[in-house]
Amino acid sequence: MKHGKNYIESKKLIDSTKQYDVREGLEAVLESAKAKFDETIEVSVRLGVDSRHADQQVRGAIVLPHGTGKTVRVLVFAKADKAREAQEAGADFVGDEDMVKKIQTENWFGFDVCVATPDMMGVVGRIGRVLGPKGLMPNPKSGTVTMDVAKAVHDIKAGKVEYRVDKTNIIHCPIGKKSFGVDKLEENLNTLMDAIIKAKPAAAKGTYIKSLVVSSTMGPGVKFNSLKF
Repeated sequence: MKHGKNYIESKKLIDSTKQYDVREGLEAVLESAKAKFDETIEVSVRLGVDSRHADQQVRGAIVLPHGTGKTVRVLVFAKADKAREAQEAGADFVGDEDMVKKIQTENWFGFDVCVATPDMMGVVGRIGRVLGPKGLMPNPKSGTVTMDVAKAVHDIKAGKVEYRVDKTNIIHCPIGKKSFGVDKLEENLNTLMDAIIKAKPAAAKGTYIKSLVVSSTMGPGVKFNSLKF
């Protein structure tokens, strides 16, 4: 893979043989983020689990103290009073059968997160095949299937992120923007790591946090000392 001039210059700032402590590592990530836009800072955590087994899945959601820096568009499937609650809480789109039809006929995906009340899951299930692969299917474990739609919308708008181990046993999750600075990113990172550690499956054996790498959108990865968590 060929890298641009900025990436090559940024790479020189990172000691690839070193595992950085949290604060020093975040400073290195920010120093190496040289793009002209406000880059997203993302964490990649390799876990000592086997995601092929149901009892070793790691999944959850957490509200980051300082949010993600991203404007999130929320679609809520609800009716009557719950639909009104969602609208009042700031949901961008609210509906039921009409929204299902819009997605089916127009291939519309103008939203980032989907929330549904439990009674609507039969309706939402009809578009599960298109929502699922995009990671948009509401799920009770992530708090997106709930009767308290107002809280769900508020949390998502406030910076709620979902973390989930993938097929390679890695969790990828944003913790903010370059403009946040070290202090806010450190708080967000600690909050995320606390949640991941608490979500450790009983069936997981050996070292749980195998490696931790943080990077900006266009910058190189920085290895962190995972023993600090």
